[in-house]
Amino acid sequence: MAITTHDTETEFQDRAILVSLVTDKIKRTGIDPELSLQELVQLAETAGVEVLDVLRQNKATPDSKWFIGKGKVEELRMIADGLGATTAIFDQELSGAQVRNLEEALDLKIIDRTQLILDIFAGRAKTREGIIQVELAQMSYLLPRLSGQGKNLSRLGGGVGTRGPGETKLETDRRHIRDQIVELKRLLDEVVKTRELHRERRRKSGAVQVALVGYTNAGKSTLLKQLTNADVYIENQLFATLDPTSRVLQLPGGKEVVLTDTVGFIQNLPHDLVASFRATLEEVNEADLVLHVVDSSSPMRQEQMDVVQSILQDLGAASKPQIVLFNKIDLCQPEQLEMLPTGTGYLKISAYNPEDLTRLTGIISDELAGETLVFRIPGDRGDLSALLYRVGEILEQNFDENDVLYSVRLNKEDYEKWGYKLVDFVEPN
Repeated sequence: MAITTHDTETEFQDRAILVSLVTDKIKRTGIDPELSLQELVQLAETAGVEVLDVLRQNKATPDSKWFIGKGKVEELRMIADGLGATTAIFDQELSGAQVRNLEEALDLKIIDRTQLILDIFAGRAKTREGIIQVELAQMSYLLPRLSGQGKNLSRLGGGVGTRGPGETKLETDRRHIRDQIVELKRLLDEVVKTRELHRERRRKSGAVQVALVGYTNAGKSTLLKQLTNADVYIENQLFATLDPTSRVLQLPGGKEVVLTDTVGFIQNLPHDLVASFRATLEEVNEADLVLHVVDSSSPMRQEQMDVVQSILQDLGAASKPQIVLFNKIDLCQPEQLEMLPTGTGYLKISAYNPEDLTRLTGIISDELAGETLVFRIPGDRGDLSALLYRVGEILEQNFDENDVLYSVRLNKEDYEKWGYKLVDFVEPN
């Protein structure tokens, strides 16, 4: 993805050295630095950056002035000069002072992991809500770092790290940016209220909700498209889709559920981004069932699964009924398949295999199903018949004079919500 410069008609590509600092704190938190660094390579390539080299540094604590230490900065300068780099991308978050010091010492554009992810999100956001969320996250990130953005703002050509709010906004004073943050939060609150209204309508209609969650690029959007014929963007890259998409999925027996694709998770997802996208992520909390999509071909499969579970825990959705879908089995070696867990709650699939999708919809139906009851519905109560179709799986239908007898397998939660409308029509055993 070439990026057009702001002041010339030529096009260029950022050429970057990636830098990773492993501290004692990182080791204690259990974050895998190699996984994080591999993701940084993918993130950079997703943003249109040519990765020239990777520089690693082990240090007990970050250097307050140079982050990686003065000696390592000199090594980085020599590598950058030799390779003709234009940018240095750090795998950890930098302070404004560190950015300024590194820019002066290296004469390079300095980007950290958070800014890179925000840049990608800025290019991916299409809906009004997504655009507001990303801009709010960018403003919140930039406010305490304005003093360290000198060369980033003055450099010709833009490139990675300069998308989103735009240079003119970044050059304004702190008060103006604070005002922008207040206004963006107000706009986001309006969008959140609209989302809440939609949620409430779904609750009142008895709609059953199923959420697709998983690490970025695990195949969630592909699965949504294959199951529901949804018109969604599919690409083999990180954060190919950003805005959540909901579509109706018909299960065996005719029951319909709402299937929602959520934003992909990643290790070290920026705090400001999580805060801004919380209303979107909390769609998971409304789900009756969570489908955790896993890239079974990834060598970092378990680490990615752990990250997803950690974020679900933070969102308060870890206790939701969950099925783990080991996707992309068509890309796995036989020994990889043998290592995948099996049994209840696990399913190995390829999103492109119709037989796997049929098995999946059957398992979803079984997971959502509760006890089976028979209802005697008067022929003139079409509203109750429609309710049964919405909240249960119709197993059998018979006619008895002016009544219709339905044998229905109901979801427990649905019946607790809507059973009061049907309780007088249940046939005794």
